[in-house]
Amino acid sequence: MEKGKAIMGSGRRWAVDFSDNSNANSSRDIIDPPGFSRSAPHQDDSTLSRQKKEAESTWKAQKAWEVAQAPMKNLMMLGFMMWMAGSTVHLFSIGITFSALWQPISALQGVGKVFEPFKDKNVDLLLPKLVYIALNLVGLGIGVWKLNTLGLLPTHASDWVSSLPPAQEVEYSGGGLPLR
Repeated sequence: MEKGKAIMGSGRRWAVDFSDNSNANSSRDIIDPPGFSRSAPHQDDSTLSRQKKEAESTWKAQKAWEVAQAPMKNLMMLGFMMWMAGSTVHLFSIGITFSALWQPISALQGVGKVFEPFKDKNVDLLLPKLVYIALNLVGLGIGVWKLNTLGLLPTHASDWVSSLPPAQEVEYSGGGLPLR
């Protein structure tokens, strides 16, 4: 009986007998699927390794640029929030201003940690780091601008009056006897 041929007279109409091992090498007779070739030339392992490293370096550089430009997304929202907070000193405006100052400062302190996953001898991280720092400094500038708008920065001479020494007397007036 041929392999996979239906058994007649076994009581069931559609029964298949897989126990026939007369043609054990039949798996070699099966043709390969389209696009598959057993005789495909094997690339050198060093070539594959080099291509993999180049692809990884390209990916790391791309992700480093994405991280460097991430503060740009926050700048417009930060500016809008500063504008919406108004120019009067109250709890909401001070909280938003504190947040606008704190986020860039903490981001600038952690520049090394932010770009740590992208360190590679083939990836130059100097320019992405500079862009990241510049965008965070712009965010810090927006926070300082808001402090000035609220009047919390000492920008006038009257803000420093308490630290100035008392004025020296230029004239002396005395009274008493009339001059003749």
